[in-house]
Amino acid sequence: MATSGCMKVTKYFLFLFNLLFFILGAVILGFGIWILVDKTSFISVLQTSSWYLRTGSYILIAVGGCTMVMGFLGCLGAVNEIRCLLGLYFTFLLIILIAQVAAGILIYLQRDTLKTEMSSIIHDLIVTYDYEDGKNTSCETTWDYIQRSLQCCGWTSYQNWTENALIKNSTNEYPCSCMTNQTSSNGFCEYKGSLESAVYKAGCMQGVESWLQDNLGIILGVCVGVAVIELLGLILSMCLCRNIQSEDYTKVPKY
Repeated sequence: MATSGCMKVTKYFLFLFNLLFFILGAVILGFGIWILVDKTSFISVLQTSSWYLRTGSYILIAVGGCTMVMGFLGCLGAVNEIRCLLGLYFTFLLIILIAQVAAGILIYLQRDTLKTEMSSIIHDLIVTYDYEDGKNTSCETTWDYIQRSLQCCGWTSYQNWTENALIKNSTNEYPCSCMTNQTSSNGFCEYKGSLESAVYKAGCMQGVESWLQDNLGIILGVCVGVAVIELLGLILSMCLCRNIQSEDYTKVPKY
């Protein structure tokens, strides 16, 4: 009797955990899609040039999708006490957990490379920035938005813009988004007086890194939450699978 009660508790706990697991998988899937389609934040600057970020977004989408499928299998196997489904669920869940740990370690080991690549992407954007050629990209528009929102100019300082070809040939023009008295214009604007008094002096590096760290913390928090649910799912599915006496396929719902 006690064993039967324990089985029921384990079964319904596993069902609840996998329901949460399914929801968290949907959140991870959403993060991956957001990285790919976002056009209004610093992510859009990076994802058009960095294969690291694009690859990471595809990994998040794949992991999120698989997580949702595994959550569904776990719910179905737990409620109907189907050992083969629980075994399949356990196997794929273990593979996903190992893949997540490996991806986390890889990102940690490559953090300096990612930072260097980010600086290189922004440097190339500043050097080639040109609204007058009629070929302005979403990256240029986004970078203007970032400078205006963070009230910064350039990557490390406003002096970075002196490497732009058009700025070199101009005596009183600078990006409008760098200027303290401009709130909506993109491209280049004329300034009066000294350059130091007309533009933001601080570079955007610190603000952008802070923004990325804040968003990365949310993503990592979700991933850690999913990992905890995965471990609980592994333990509960193994306990339930070991205590199922025999298969009863009549419990599988017919559609």
